[in-house]
Amino acid sequence: MPYDYRPFPYVPPRGLSAAEEKKSVIIVGAGPIGLAMALELARHGTASVVLDDNNVVSVGSRAICWSKRSLEILDRIGVGARAADKGVTWKVGRTFHRDAEVFNFDLLPEDGHKMPAFVNLQQYYVEQFLVEECQANDLIDLRFKNRVTEVAQDADGATVTVETPDGAYDLSADYLIACDGARSPVRSMMGLEFNGELFEERFLIADIEMEADFPSERRFWFEPVFHPGQSALLHKQPDNIYRIDLQLGWDADPEVEKSPEVVIPRIEKVVGHSDFRLDWVSVYTFQCRRLDRFVHDRVIFVGDSAHVVSPFGARGGNGGLQDVDALGWRLAAVLQGRAPARALAAYDRERQFGADENIANSTRATRFMTPADGIERLFRDQVLALAAKADFARPMVNSGRLSKPCIYPLPGAPDAPGLPGVSRPGAVAPDAPMGNGWLIDAMGTGPVVLAIGCDAPGISGAAALHVKPTPEIARRYLGDASQAIYLIRPDQVIAARWTRTTADDITAALAAIWEGV
Repeated sequence: MPYDYRPFPYVPPRGLSAAEEKKSVIIVGAGPIGLAMALELARHGTASVVLDDNNVVSVGSRAICWSKRSLEILDRIGVGARAADKGVTWKVGRTFHRDAEVFNFDLLPEDGHKMPAFVNLQQYYVEQFLVEECQANDLIDLRFKNRVTEVAQDADGATVTVETPDGAYDLSADYLIACDGARSPVRSMMGLEFNGELFEERFLIADIEMEADFPSERRFWFEPVFHPGQSALLHKQPDNIYRIDLQLGWDADPEVEKSPEVVIPRIEKVVGHSDFRLDWVSVYTFQCRRLDRFVHDRVIFVGDSAHVVSPFGARGGNGGLQDVDALGWRLAAVLQGRAPARALAAYDRERQFGADENIANSTRATRFMTPADGIERLFRDQVLALAAKADFARPMVNSGRLSKPCIYPLPGAPDAPGLPGVSRPGAVAPDAPMGNGWLIDAMGTGPVVLAIGCDAPGISGAAALHVKPTPEIARRYLGDASQAIYLIRPDQVIAARWTRTTADDITAALAAIWEGV
């Protein structure tokens, strides 16, 4: 059944009748990233006001592929189980050249993780779940039909002018977080520009409703017989909704291509019949761009307002949630006096690194999918030809490297030699079963000293977690070692690790976390 787009209630804000007290955080934008940001801050005890100019979830499926790490973050803020239960779980991707399969991959070949590799779920469901969670949280003031028209800041905070159906008012906060999307009005008001590459290529997105038996996996075609000379992508979603992406070329007229009389015949060629209903259609342009800096004094950019990538690889929404992951605990600590303001520079540094990695992967995929005439096209065509015959060429077929969290460079972080690479400093601590639950659930909201197969010294300011080395934990954290001690940040990123250590060493590494070193 089609999604029921019910408007959220507009409530006249207090600022229309009297000046409001200064807030801790204003979040502009109630999409998935802004809503997740509010819930993550609330998880760390920090209140926020969320302003959005709309009063309904996003129309159309938009972001649909939510990675394992995103599901872990969503689970932490209360909606991961709902997303996983409603969504279509998948981990296998298949790539075709014309009619022949040339490459496939398994994103989660081993068991022992709470969350699946990927879940396909329309953005409107994710937003709905997040809105409901925010509305139930006393630390979140969610205001619909509140459009920010002006932004100003000084050394003590940021102030916005907000337009509502009943008039305008001003609101101030210690910090403003811009989660208002790729066309960010806040970014425009501040005169900030993206840098990067705009590709001369367009793709059509179409959601169709139909009864079908396509498996729950990602399917990508180069030069399919149903769309000669171009590329195509198919994803299964809940409610019998299927996402189809079709390459159009730069000369395509977006308005013409979105018309049903043009879209429907194209879709008929893909699915081989006309027994479907067109649910939503859009045309997008490839771009890989970002701001030079994400932190601008008291205004912080998160998600698409800070960086945008071409959609293949599911790096947009997932990258935005990784921004939330990196910022929430730091900003809460700054506001609560537990960390200096300079700790926010670490968010800027790490998420610029993450954005650059996403942009690099997305740019490579875009160039492989839409090669320029000459050496790029020659390379692409030869790789596709070889992939049908030679194993070594198959991993070179690039239809979008799927999103996974980057490994932050942490120069000087204590690291014991011989421990597994999957759990090195800068990486997200891998999940594992503990016998009575999941390791990721036991980490809490603050820093954790994780002791595996040994005791750890008690450290002020960090929780102690002692676990037995189950086979999965041993494989992911010990390797050939008999014991290890890990210091894990509030965002579940590994800050340091030792096979043996002292309380002084752990205390020094803990101080570096809060200093943003």
